[in-house]
Amino acid sequence: MTKDKFFTPEEKIQITDLYKQLYTVSKDVLLPNDDQKVRFYIREAIEKGLLQRDSFNLNPIINDCETALIVAEEIGMNRPSILGIMLSGVVLSGAASVGEIKSDFGEDVANILHGMLRIRDLYTKSATVESENFRSLLVTFAEDLRVILIMIANRVLIMRKIKDTPYVEAQRKVSMEAAYLYAPLAHKLGLYKLKSELEDLSLKYLEHDAYYHIKEKLNETKRSRDAYIANFIGPIEEKLKAAGLKFHMKGRTKSIHSIWQKMKKQQVDIDGVYDLFAIRIILDSKPEKEKQDCWQVFSIITDMYQSNPKRMRDWLSVPKSNGYESLHITVLGPEQKWVEVQIRTERMDDIAEHGLAAHWRYKGIKSGQSGIEEWLANVRGALETNDDMQLMDQFRMDLIEDEVFVFTPKGDLFKLPAGATVLDFAYTIHTKVGNSCVGARIGNKNVTIRQKLQSGDQVEILTNVNQTPKQDWLNIVQTSKARNKIRQSLKEMESKQALMAKEELERKLKNRKLEYNEPTLMHTITRLGYRIVTEFYAALASGTITMDQVLEEYAAQLRHAKGEEERTVPTTSAQEFVMQETDTRKLAGGDDVIVIDQELKGLDFQMARCCQPVYGDDVFGFVTSGGGIKIHREDCPNAPQLRARFGYRIVKARWAGKRGSQYPITLRIVGNDDLGIVNNITSIISKEERILLRSISIDSHDGLFSGTLTVMLDDTSRLQQLLKKIKTVKGVKNVTRS
Repeated sequence: MTKDKFFTPEEKIQITDLYKQLYTVSKDVLLPNDDQKVRFYIREAIEKGLLQRDSFNLNPIINDCETALIVAEEIGMNRPSILGIMLSGVVLSGAASVGEIKSDFGEDVANILHGMLRIRDLYTKSATVESENFRSLLVTFAEDLRVILIMIANRVLIMRKIKDTPYVEAQRKVSMEAAYLYAPLAHKLGLYKLKSELEDLSLKYLEHDAYYHIKEKLNETKRSRDAYIANFIGPIEEKLKAAGLKFHMKGRTKSIHSIWQKMKKQQVDIDGVYDLFAIRIILDSKPEKEKQDCWQVFSIITDMYQSNPKRMRDWLSVPKSNGYESLHITVLGPEQKWVEVQIRTERMDDIAEHGLAAHWRYKGIKSGQSGIEEWLANVRGALETNDDMQLMDQFRMDLIEDEVFVFTPKGDLFKLPAGATVLDFAYTIHTKVGNSCVGARIGNKNVTIRQKLQSGDQVEILTNVNQTPKQDWLNIVQTSKARNKIRQSLKEMESKQALMAKEELERKLKNRKLEYNEPTLMHTITRLGYRIVTEFYAALASGTITMDQVLEEYAAQLRHAKGEEERTVPTTSAQEFVMQETDTRKLAGGDDVIVIDQELKGLDFQMARCCQPVYGDDVFGFVTSGGGIKIHREDCPNAPQLRARFGYRIVKARWAGKRGSQYPITLRIVGNDDLGIVNNITSIISKEERILLRSISIDSHDGLFSGTLTVMLDDTSRLQQLLKKIKTVKGVKNVTRS
């Protein structure tokens, strides 16, 4: 294809004029022969037939020239950006490689084109652009902030040129991208003028009737609005001049898009939107007097008109994150109408209108900002010095340093924290996918579940029906969502395994012709050292205890229970209960006494749960209605009632000369909710010989914590030593035995 066929007669005239304008604007920043080399690359691309018109049938070379003009004139960017735009069509079409461009124009230009290629690849993944995730990922993929600025400028150009296009569907698509993607990015970068233009044009194409309804209403009220503004600012001008301030004022009608948003939010017609316009007072102040002058104007206006404190916005003391500085107040003007007044200096107004382009024009002025001014200075320095290391600017790093963005094979986009793994992503998609995940495929390469994800990865999760969650998965995942789902799945698996263990136990009992007796089984579980039934079955399922151990103990307890029944059947009441000689021993006084000995035969006795006696406690025995005996502490809370109502069932008891098994003791503890206090307590218990921590329950409230500890120990002397040591822990207020 020749150049003559690529351009229409009108376009030939237009491109000649555009080249002249662009050269005039950029001649001071271009190197010798830059212009000739760009023309050579473009001419070759045209002759090879690789350059194509876009979906609106617009000429790509003319589009690039006009975009370069916007970037140079309205944003203030220089050589790398201008050359990057002019060569973008050549590289994106494949007529030249990034390497060739780097060789002829330098690494800076090549970096911009590399960013454009990456963004094109991003679009091919068909992610939904109407999302914050896509916006963040776009910035991530661009790598160089200048690429984002170029894309914003290009979208402004396209939106200006598609007013009367017959390609309605394409018009709607780019308008939605302008509204949801490029306008917010322009806002973040402080390009308010371009942001407002993108918003208004997208509203014009997407909400045609609403746009023209507002526009017609504004035209109808323009004369009265202008008259009101003149009436409002007249007295203010006199006061400001009398104060010796240099300034100029202008009235500004809010953008159509802004008015439309207010109409929707307040659910009113345009007549119900009271602040359709704002008055802007722009001061000609010296750098060191900027804030002082702004606050002086504020004082003068609020003395003249009543202000609305709820509507005051002080971006003078604390500027916006994109560098915007201004003082906004809303006052009650003539005819009882609310009027917004914006107070700023020439410098602040320039920055508000032109965003980043204005920041490096005021390089020597310090506004008193900290972090915000710092990253803006980084951007400014990068664009001025062309330092490619600085091009990974703070704006991009702040946005993405804690996040990664990945795609599914279908193009759905997900945001995860930095460091997230394949397993995190699997659980983000669905719990079932996570539970059965065995790895993933990223870029045609198989990876493990531990693989950390990078922004832009397209991840296909690999699953296996036989896969189940593992305990060590909790060390692999980074997200709390995945961790909670793994814990939940492990708990469910444990419950299922415990149920299977229970069913197997019942089956084994039946096979051995042992009758199933619930009380006997509960006693067996207790004898095996388990107080909670689910813990017992979990231990049985995991192999901590064997089925044979359980069956042997159960058979022994069943025989014991049957023998106990035979002895106690003749006993009609506790009053007729007679101690057998093997059950008691004589004290010096001649009284019958139960001697508590683990090797004692022929007598069923148990420690009472209400007071949990241990070796060394003063105790007594209480004959139960079933014939067994419960051992209580003398100071048991239930002792007075038992003695008063059932004195005939009370028998004396004492411990044998040697210690028996360990006994459960519950301690109540109260203290300050200090960091690490619970760890300190449990550490003390773990270091004690022959003391085992069985359970702990702690609740904190209003800076205090309270709870219970259950420990296993064998006598009161060890208990007293433990109480003393716990009381020495810093923050513990009280610890008592239940």
